[in-house]
Amino acid sequence: MVLSTFFSPKSLYFCLMQLNDFSVNTSVNKQRISDCVFAQCKSVFPSRNAVKKAFKASRIYLNSHLALPGDWVVAGDYIQIKPLIFKPLKVFPLNLEVLYEDEFMALVKKPAGIAVSGNFYKTIQNALSYNLSVSLESDALEILRPVHRLDKMTAGLLMVAKTRRAQKYLGLQLENQKLSKTYIAIVKGSLMQSGEINSLVNDLNSQTFFKTIRTEHSASYQTLSLVELRPKTGRTHQLRIHMSELGYPIIGDFLYDSHKVLKGKGLFLFASKIVFAHPITQESLSFEIPIPKKFIQLIDREKKRWKKFC
Repeated sequence: MVLSTFFSPKSLYFCLMQLNDFSVNTSVNKQRISDCVFAQCKSVFPSRNAVKKAFKASRIYLNSHLALPGDWVVAGDYIQIKPLIFKPLKVFPLNLEVLYEDEFMALVKKPAGIAVSGNFYKTIQNALSYNLSVSLESDALEILRPVHRLDKMTAGLLMVAKTRRAQKYLGLQLENQKLSKTYIAIVKGSLMQSGEINSLVNDLNSQTFFKTIRTEHSASYQTLSLVELRPKTGRTHQLRIHMSELGYPIIGDFLYDSHKVLKGKGLFLFASKIVFAHPITQESLSFEIPIPKKFIQLIDREKKRWKKFC
């Protein structure tokens, strides 16, 4: 495989080409080309879905002719994989706090108010190359990829894959619930000390564990609770939906709490801790960042106002 990379700090202009031309092994009697490519080019295509996408993009040729995934190959056939050529990425120059980085992955602190990804300019996705280096590994991703989601208004820890292997194995940890994430939130009301919520979110079974850290009187909401939330599953808006269903909506959640939303202060939900196995070394890694000051300031301010006016 040949990698051609042109990279300068704070901007990203590169063309990454993957050339994997090869002759079918003499031990092969008869095999579908899709299976052959997957077996021979795992550094380029870590999954069968990646191979499928390459066929759809007309990147795979058999004996100089465009191949179809159902074509058969025999020993001596010549397979050519056309290179991927990427246009310059429009980089969003947003400074991110980088908590960890190596050749395979990184961990950054996402600010609130910026979407992780999407078909627009100001995203964390477009800011990654401004803050992180391109991997020199043979299976380096052409574009650095966030491994999981955080809502636009949620701040906190975000994992980033720099290689295909890292993307695959971190994704498997998420899928198999081997990765632990902890969030901090402020909710309306006096939540019980601890418990768990099991309900359908978007028609899928979902589970969240919660623990109350602190409860105070509030002039605006009668009581507020600072809580720790640990989602076992990872459904879209799971924590926001679960807390709303339980009757303790998260402060600032305009979508799942229509009553007395705190305007201009954002959503009081923060991804504070993550524990996972390194995708390559399998070393257990744990990262935790402090509760944002605005969380404590809100509770203290509401407590003082309650004492003064109630």
